[in-house]
Amino acid sequence: MSKSESGKSAGTDGNPTLRIAQQPEADELLARSPLAALVGMLLDQQVPMEWAFTGPYTLAERMGSDDLDAAAIAAYDPEAFTALFTTKPALHRYPGSMAQRVQQLCQYLVAEYDGEASAVWRDAESGEELLRRLNGLPGFGTQKAQIFLALLGKQFGVRPPGWREAAGAYGEEGSRRSVADITGPESLAEVRAYKQEAKAAAKAAKAKKAVNKS
Repeated sequence: MSKSESGKSAGTDGNPTLRIAQQPEADELLARSPLAALVGMLLDQQVPMEWAFTGPYTLAERMGSDDLDAAAIAAYDPEAFTALFTTKPALHRYPGSMAQRVQQLCQYLVAEYDGEASAVWRDAESGEELLRRLNGLPGFGTQKAQIFLALLGKQFGVRPPGWREAAGAYGEEGSRRSVADITGPESLAEVRAYKQEAKAAAKAAKAKKAVNKS
C-alpha cells in the first residue's frame, strides 16, 4: 500500500502492522492489499468489525489465491461468486447482497481505475478530493468514505492536505470512533463501546422525538 505512517510499527516489507481483523493472516493481507482493505471496509456493516475485515482473507482463500484481484472478481460469474460468500461459514450476515456489492465495487475499479484500488487515493491532492473519490465508490456512503479516509491517514500514512478535516470526527487524533482507531484488542473494545453508546443515544433521541410528536 502507500508509505507507512510515520511512527507506526511496520513489517520488514514496509507495510503497516495492522490488528483490525484480530487474525494475523487476515491482517497481513489487509496491510499489503489495497483491494482487501477496501473490501473489508465495504463489508463493515451490521456485523462485528473483525468479521468484516477477515472477509477479504477468507474470500481470497476460496478463490484459490493469496490476494484479491479486481479484474478477476469483476469478471466472475455472479452466481458462482455469490456461492463463495454463502458457503458456510458465510462471509457476512447478508452474503448474497454483499457478494453483489463487492462485485460492483470491483467492476467500478476496473472501469475507472484500471483495476487498481490504490489508484483511488494515490494521487489525490487534498482530503476533500480523496473523500469525493471514496464517496463515488459503489457501496460507500459519506460515513463509510470518511471512516476509510481516516483509516488511510491514521494507519497507512495516506495524508493529503486536509485529510483529517475531510474525515470529520473520524479523523480526530486519539479518537475511538471507528475501525480507523483499532490497533489491538484494547482499542477494539473501546471502539465497540463507543459504537454501542452512540447507538443507544440515537435510539433514545428517536424515542424522544416520537413522544414529542404524539
